Amino acid sequence: MTFLPSDTLASRIGSRWTLTHRQQEMLWVLLGNLMLVASAKVQVPMWPVPTTLQTLVVLMLPLALGRWLGSATIALYLAEGALGLPVFAGGQAGIPYILGPTGGYLTGFWASAVLLGWWGEQSRSRSVAGATWGMLFGHALIYALGVLWLSQFVGWDQVLELGVYPFVLGDVMKVAVGATALPWLWKKLG
Repeated sequence: MTFLPSDTLASRIGSRWTLTHRQQEMLWVLLGNLMLVASAKVQVPMWPVPTTLQTLVVLMLPLALGRWLGSATIALYLAEGALGLPVFAGGQAGIPYILGPTGGYLTGFWASAVLLGWWGEQSRSRSVAGATWGMLFGHALIYALGVLWLSQFVGWDQVLELGVYPFVLGDVMKVAVGATALPWLWKKLG
């Protein structure tokens, strides 16, 4: 069974490599994981949820890798954090962090990877409009799960003020970057 469908951006790039299909899959998961860890380190500290470049990477990876490798990459990242590796924003790690205020957003990362991976496999990330809609759906899923979980910590009266509004402008900019970059890469690769 192959986990890297032939109609993804990653498979198009990988077709130029001399690696086996399985080696490409492992390499993509490792590269994606490194991108996630690095993107978590670029942050603006805020409470209770920091803002990072993570969502840009979280939304672009599954569009490029497909649902299996995209969700596997996010799952590896979450497992590393759960095992105590300092991969989350601010060098945080561990089960208590995952169960803290940001836990719903982290769960949303994985859920959006499944949705966006499928979206990318349908060739919908090849156009700016398709990539934009996909990334907006992905953000909506991350926000929905994040807000539901965060409400347990800050209450419904403050959840939008603390868990959504401060991030909307930055997330719109991330969508603009990602939705422009993905179709551009498709075009460059023919």
